Amino acid sequence: MLKRALSGLLAAGVILGVGELVSVPFGPNSSPFYAVGSAVVDNTPEAVREWAIDTFGTSDKTALFVGMSLIIAALAALAGIMRAPRGAVLFVGLGAAGVIAALTRTGNNLLDAIPTVTGVAVGIVVLNALIRAAESPEPTQGISRRSFLGLAVAAGALAVVAGTAGRMIGQARNVTANRLAFLLPTPKPQVPISPGADLNTTMNIDGLPSYITPNEDFYRIDTALVLPQVPSNTWKLRIHGMVERELEITFEDLMQREAVEKTVTLTCVSNIVGGDLVGNATWIGYPLKDLLEEAGIQDGADMVLSSSYDAFTAGTPLEVLLDGRDALLAVGMNGQPLPVRHGYPARLVVPGLYGYVSATKWVTDLEVTRFDKVTAYWTDRGWGELGPIKTASRIDTPRSGRTVQAGKTMIAGVAWHQHLGISGVDVQIDEGNWMPATLSEEYSKDTWRQWVLEWDAPPGNHTIRARASDANGDIQTSMTADTVPDGATGYPQISVSVS
Repeated sequence: MLKRALSGLLAAGVILGVGELVSVPFGPNSSPFYAVGSAVVDNTPEAVREWAIDTFGTSDKTALFVGMSLIIAALAALAGIMRAPRGAVLFVGLGAAGVIAALTRTGNNLLDAIPTVTGVAVGIVVLNALIRAAESPEPTQGISRRSFLGLAVAAGALAVVAGTAGRMIGQARNVTANRLAFLLPTPKPQVPISPGADLNTTMNIDGLPSYITPNEDFYRIDTALVLPQVPSNTWKLRIHGMVERELEITFEDLMQREAVEKTVTLTCVSNIVGGDLVGNATWIGYPLKDLLEEAGIQDGADMVLSSSYDAFTAGTPLEVLLDGRDALLAVGMNGQPLPVRHGYPARLVVPGLYGYVSATKWVTDLEVTRFDKVTAYWTDRGWGELGPIKTASRIDTPRSGRTVQAGKTMIAGVAWHQHLGISGVDVQIDEGNWMPATLSEEYSKDTWRQWVLEWDAPPGNHTIRARASDANGDIQTSMTADTVPDGATGYPQISVSVS
């Protein structure tokens, strides 16, 4: 039985490896593993998706890959134990699921089924050969038991070599060289709201994140299992729909325009109270308002449906893009071309909205339309249409569950309400009075503010809460709400032990 289970595992490895190699001419969405993974992402119930993000954070895709691998391994072992032809039938069934997943990816066609079909065909041949070798009595049969080891090694080598070659060839087509050669435009410099604000300074407190989030630390939440590879020299942005004139914009066109530099905090709607799916960066790009007005907006339009290279969509209220806020077609992030994982060569950055309705990466299409005519990826899955940011705060230090020394202790964190701004943060120790924290200078109403409170910590166990006030003086709600359908609410809270 052990040999038969191993036969199934090796045959499954061959299916995935050969499928990966054959998918090279067709694109990564035709790979059986990634096609199925993408289908899982698209059809996962919201409760399961939110559990995955809450549990694994930005490692949710890694967790998906591990989970898929374990399920495939279990089914493959079962196929081997079942023997031919039932094991082969099981592989055919799994292959059919892979074909359906590949064919239902936006932009794919019948040719994208070839990698899965080829992989399954080769895998079944390998499965039958391994099982015959595993069960052949010696020395009467042409294939002896001693030949099983040789066939197993050959099958494993085929799986590894094919899969590795497929990944390497695919990666050789990535846009790393294109991105390294990309020249950022020289932007019109931004002016801070407060004369004392400086992007290069931060409250020097252990455990408090820097005011500007480094690119490598900026959170990433999206639906792409394989990062789209879009060279800047072939990229185009189409603006169409309810417009007076359709536009097709290239990077050559953009370089004739004046770029701007704006610092904007982005937040994911899946961010739990006190969570880390929020980051602050300086973006270089072009005002979306200018591009849309150049196309000419027809009466009655109230939404812009943005689409990415991999067919993700987001519906953004048109009025938000036209009201003068720093909504950008961004091409740079913290002084560098956009990292591929953050949308190279171009993405949307819109202050005041959660990313699921505004922050489309790898953007290639803007359709001016209406909310009552079309829906977007996440609104189709039960999330709110408009996605306005809610006032929120976070306690970064001390960390919950830690033990601190009695005496002077710094309680510090960040607070945000993009496009309205933060006017204050209060801190409560146990059930005591709310005490005002000291805020960092306000650089922009579209960015978070750091805050700190010095606490003379007495021995014992303590609960610490925080709450922020927006620029109008309205305090963030204490009402606890889940992330679905339009963002979590409630006060962040930590527990510490003082010794």
